[in-house]
Amino acid sequence: MKIKITIIGAGNVGATTALRIIEKDLGDVFLVDIVKGVPQGKALDILEATPIIGTDKKIIGTNNIKDIQDSDIVIVTAGFPRKPGMDREDLINKNVTIIKSISEDIKKYAPDSIVIVVTNPLDIMSYVTLKTTGFKKEKIIGMAGVLDSTRFMAFIAQALGVSVKDIETLVLGSHGDSMVPVLEETKIKGKKILELMGEDKIKALVERTRKAGGEFLPLLNTSAWVAPAFSIVEMVEAIVNNSKKILTCSVYLEGEYGYSGIYLGVPVKLGKNGVEEIIQIELSDETKKALDKSANITKNNIERLK
Repeated sequence: MKIKITIIGAGNVGATTALRIIEKDLGDVFLVDIVKGVPQGKALDILEATPIIGTDKKIIGTNNIKDIQDSDIVIVTAGFPRKPGMDREDLINKNVTIIKSISEDIKKYAPDSIVIVVTNPLDIMSYVTLKTTGFKKEKIIGMAGVLDSTRFMAFIAQALGVSVKDIETLVLGSHGDSMVPVLEETKIKGKKILELMGEDKIKALVERTRKAGGEFLPLLNTSAWVAPAFSIVEMVEAIVNNSKKILTCSVYLEGEYGYSGIYLGVPVKLGKNGVEEIIQIELSDETKKALDKSANITKNNIERLK
């Protein structure tokens, strides 16, 4: 069975995601953007690399939104990027109109697709996508915790001088400054980070993870794209291969962890149907308190939308 994966937004994140999908031979890719020439040129560049990659999967660039028709997976990266001095919440008003329009097109042309939302602030944009499309909640998924967790792991490995392969962690909550690295679930070769590092050093790593997106702005005058793209494809791979892999994603909650009516990053099982199960884990009182704060921020932002 051929898999059609559409990426709406051919900027740095979208184009790098397309390359990674082709590299992993996951499906045919349609790269969509409103700017003439950009998706076509980036798709052509990737196409010319397919003999070296060793894949016959197609990649096509287009400006026609109708080309998303019959997509199995739609990845939404389009929107205004963060600029220096902006946080993710500053993007709400700028990006909500864009996401509503895209969601209407997805509903019209790709009604059976699973949608991965990347546009920031992604918890809010995932909510807008769900309400606009009317899709089942299992099919609208925000890319959050995969990226946040991989950043936290990279910083831990750097600080301790250990292999990233030996680290496991979870980062829950809103994809923003209130995200919650779960320290009791953060381990290096089975040993808790709380036993290996002092409290001040751990707090510094947590803060760096929360602010990681902003770290790129003064360096590149834009947001990151390689780690986000790789995180997106981690989700795509779990869906395409029906692997039932447990990843932290932003999903619509209806009572899980004590929250309802919001998108929030929690562990989920991903498969061919999208979110196949929300995994509930025991949290310490301190972690639950931090998650409550994160959930309230998301809830307040949704109220602003209304």
